[in-house]
Amino acid sequence: MEPAGPTQINAAAQRLAAGLLVAFPTETVYGLGADALNHEAVASVFALKGRPSRNPLIVHACDLDMARSVTSFWSQAADVLAQHFWPGPLTIILPKAASIRGIVTAGSPNVAVRCPDHPVALELLRTFGKPLVGPSANPSGRISPTAAAHVHSYFAPQQVMVLEGGACRAGIESTVVSIVDPVRPVILRPGVIAAAQLEQVLKVPVSIESASPRDGSSPLAAPGMLPVHYAPVTPAMLASAAEVAQMAAKHAPRLALLVMTQPPAVASGHELIKMGTDAPTYARNLYAALMRADAAQCDLVVVERPPMQDGDPLWVAVLDRLNRATSPKAG
Repeated sequence: MEPAGPTQINAAAQRLAAGLLVAFPTETVYGLGADALNHEAVASVFALKGRPSRNPLIVHACDLDMARSVTSFWSQAADVLAQHFWPGPLTIILPKAASIRGIVTAGSPNVAVRCPDHPVALELLRTFGKPLVGPSANPSGRISPTAAAHVHSYFAPQQVMVLEGGACRAGIESTVVSIVDPVRPVILRPGVIAAAQLEQVLKVPVSIESASPRDGSSPLAAPGMLPVHYAPVTPAMLASAAEVAQMAAKHAPRLALLVMTQPPAVASGHELIKMGTDAPTYARNLYAALMRADAAQCDLVVVERPPMQDGDPLWVAVLDRLNRATSPKAG
């Protein structure tokens, strides 16, 4: 389908102005948009998604001026990161402005902000004229949508207007980096942009602390840190290529197999889904493949564990999503 044009974007902006919700495409996943400065609109995002109130939202901006407006202090490090990576799949955490209510940040004094790299998202933000919250447009914990059809499968038209923007080219969520302490930046959610890329422009070490918090009630420092996330309804597990081959040769249970290598023998009745062998292709295919696996209504989703030895740091982000999607509590 053709990407949303001016008529649809103007209608979406009017809907947002009325405090309603609009799903919009980005280069990572489709976001569930609401006026970031409207408490009731933001609350409706949490309610529709069933999102825990301790899980903060990312605020989306169309340019540096809009991004600065949601922070109380815009550092030199923020300028450097924005110059190099925006528009793009990098979310920056900074002290929040008073205009950003605590509901957006899960009570934190800091706000996560990014500028998405998609023409429809940017035009929507420009037309609306204010920042938007934009968590993934799916029920909390479920598979993130990378196509408009995925959003339609989750929500009714009266709940969410969906702007068409094609398939998301990155396929997994943005990297989230906190620079509240600019000399000790820390990645709280791995994503498309790697720590080494950030270190190259910031000229300081960047650590990674994306582990799930042990406390089940405290506010999260960033989105994407819940232990069960990005998960199909069907129970799912990670397995080695040898284990996948062994399971694929048996007729029962009925499996949806997400593979990088073709199993020597696949018994009839299984759903075989080829993922690609390089990290960018795998990431781009991941959520659509999990959606397809869920739709196949198998007994179990089995994901061949990606290799980590090829040196591409994007595999770290992919494996983060897979570990959360296949958590024993998932489904």
